[in-house]
Amino acid sequence: MSLPDSLQNLIKRFARLPGVGNKTAQRYAFSVLAMSDEDTSALASAILQVKADIHMCPVCGAYTDNDSLCDMCTDEKRSDDIICVVESARDVFYMDSTQNGFSGKFHVLGGVLSPIDGITPDKLNISSLVQRVKDSHVKEVIIATEPDVEGEATAGYIAGLLKPQGVKVTRIAYGMPIGSNMEFVDSMTLTLALEGRREI
Repeated sequence: MSLPDSLQNLIKRFARLPGVGNKTAQRYAFSVLAMSDEDTSALASAILQVKADIHMCPVCGAYTDNDSLCDMCTDEKRSDDIICVVESARDVFYMDSTQNGFSGKFHVLGGVLSPIDGITPDKLNISSLVQRVKDSHVKEVIIATEPDVEGEATAGYIAGLLKPQGVKVTRIAYGMPIGSNMEFVDSMTLTLALEGRREI
């Protein structure tokens, strides 16, 4: 049986989401069909609204719907002398959900170094990190890139730029399994990784 074009198109759209295979995409599409018109409109509206409202904080690069800086950058309870560097804006959420909560500020790189893929230092938010450290009283920079080849190379590159400025540069400990992604790691493991960080 051939599915209607619009339904096939919806399945293809769902299948483009990370971790969603064709079978799961089909279930999602059929679930949408089974929704009431009100729920379908609410879902579509929520997707459009998040795309319209959410943007990157101009200082740290985290997701925000504020007109200026994000809540973390303006939170006076957060320490200004420690910055946790992560690959993507979603990693901010994972790192901030650790058991005791990270009390410093964040900086999103927007990826990792990968010369094969054409991702060089100028394609990442590295120069803005160096400038943040220069312009403030940062005492420690924690590098929390993924524990893979690209993440390690990026950590080493950043450490080489920051250490001459006299700032302590540390790397999260390998409480995280090698090759794992932060979104799949539980908060306790992330807490141990933060607490067991090492200087690089």
